[in-house]
Amino acid sequence: MERSKALEIVKPHLTAHRYEHTLGVIETAVELAERVGVNKQKAELAAVFHDYAKFRDKNEMRQLVKESLPDKLILEYGSELLHAPCGAYYVEHEVGITDKETLDAIKYHTTGRPGMTLLDKVLYLADYIEPGRDFPGVAEVRELAKTSIDEAIIQALNNTMIFLLKRRQQIFPETLATYNDLIKDRKKEK
Repeated sequence: MERSKALEIVKPHLTAHRYEHTLGVIETAVELAERVGVNKQKAELAAVFHDYAKFRDKNEMRQLVKESLPDKLILEYGSELLHAPCGAYYVEHEVGITDKETLDAIKYHTTGRPGMTLLDKVLYLADYIEPGRDFPGVAEVRELAKTSIDEAIIQALNNTMIFLLKRRQQIFPETLATYNDLIKDRKKEK
């Protein structure tokens, strides 16, 4: 699907601010994809649709998880994470994108997962470091991304978990498992 057609589909589902964020994620994802050898078209498409469900009704998404998605655990971790797995479902069933790798990248762009594919990593990181993001720690992750996508994701996960811990919020188990998986792989390399 052409970028312009994909953006035409996604734009009505986003606020103006979130649309600008999406444009930043697209550019960052394409740049990262070129650097690490990921299919640029898949990275671009996943980036366009990564927040497709961001502003869907939360009750509608909870119902979708209960009725149609295999992982019900996400229901126990607040509503902020729902848009990723629900978005992947909506992208497949409403837009007609069926490429599993693209859908998985959308599905895991907020939590990560052990054994992330390079496309998963590209979208996860692009969403975190796109140029419009401005929060403590993002500059360090951007710098790390220039030399190691894995080190950048480890730091992004670290930042996210510390943020949640300071606010006494739950950490989704898949996020902690992603961190552990990447750390384990890093130790193997040394």
